[in-house]
Amino acid sequence: MIRDVRICFVGDSLVAGMGDGRFLGWSGRLAMRAAGAGQPLTYYNLGVRGQTSADIAARWERECEPRLSAETDARVVFSFGVNDTLLEDGRVRVPAPDSAANLAAILRRAAEREWTCLVVAPPPNADDEHNRRIGELDALYSEVCAAQDVPYVRVHQPLLHNHTWMRAIRDADGYHPGAEGYEEFAALMVPYWLLWLAEPGSTLPVVR
Repeated sequence: MIRDVRICFVGDSLVAGMGDGRFLGWSGRLAMRAAGAGQPLTYYNLGVRGQTSADIAARWERECEPRLSAETDARVVFSFGVNDTLLEDGRVRVPAPDSAANLAAILRRAAEREWTCLVVAPPPNADDEHNRRIGELDALYSEVCAAQDVPYVRVHQPLLHNHTWMRAIRDADGYHPGAEGYEEFAALMVPYWLLWLAEPGSTLPVVR
């Protein structure tokens, strides 16, 4: 019997796939890989451009609720943090401890709803100093997820050293790659993604 798997991808413009001429991003590509591996699913992209963890914390549950009915294998993939670490008037939009607290609160509430979660690290961009701040947030997010026993895929460092990804973002707006970059992101995720989908509660190795 095929499980009725329903997954909401919640996050920012990188979840939405901004810049991809095929309008798939990494999340759409993962949904395609799942179907190709024999695990069809219902896929909802809830990425919103420019949003921080605070913005997402305020909206995610009410947007997921009508899409994740109780009788289904209900799951949520979260990925955010790039906008938290952007500078505005010399200060980050959301301080790292607050960003980590937002993620922790989101995951606690998802556990209460019995929605299986996966968190994907914020990816790098073309700004070295910004990437340093994202790297620090990545470490905090990893700690939050470990404390709540939620799988966390640390794609930031692998993508930072991925020539295709870095070239793709530099050739675009510095943040959002074209299709080739998103394909690299998805390819990095696939083994962990398929394992997570295999059964509820599957344990994932950590991407370093």
